[in-house]
Amino acid sequence: MNDIEKKKTIDALNRIMEIELAGVVRYTHYALMVYGYNRIPIVSWLKSNSQEGLMHAHKAGELVTLLGGHPSLKIGSLLETERHDVGDILRESLAHEQVSLAAYYDLLKLVESKSVLLEEYAREMIVQEELHLDEVNKMLRSPGATAPFES
Repeated sequence: MNDIEKKKTIDALNRIMEIELAGVVRYTHYALMVYGYNRIPIVSWLKSNSQEGLMHAHKAGELVTLLGGHPSLKIGSLLETERHDVGDILRESLAHEQVSLAAYYDLLKLVESKSVLLEEYAREMIVQEELHLDEVNKMLRSPGATAPFES
């Protein structure tokens, strides 16, 4: 880990932590705003995403402290659109997950071939985020549609 740029890496991990914590708040809010006959499974899925975001934030924070840094107390951007249709919620979720994915790719660029620990962490999180993006994308498709949803 001696080859990594510690300050930039800590900053990238703190940014990830902030984004993931924003996801916790975002998904908690969304879970409270879902109405209709499909509420129960959607709320369960949103709560699960909130819990996952908290675990991701904690993991990023642990790596910040491993590097001797100070975990951020900030939370990423939280834009309230006042749109709470399930489709709107899913589109906002898709946008949030794309921001998360980009942050993990940024981290990977910083640590690739410099730290196996951090590189593997970034790759693992990229896999999880890409699978999550695919899940949201499939939820946004019309029944029977096979082409990816395009926002």
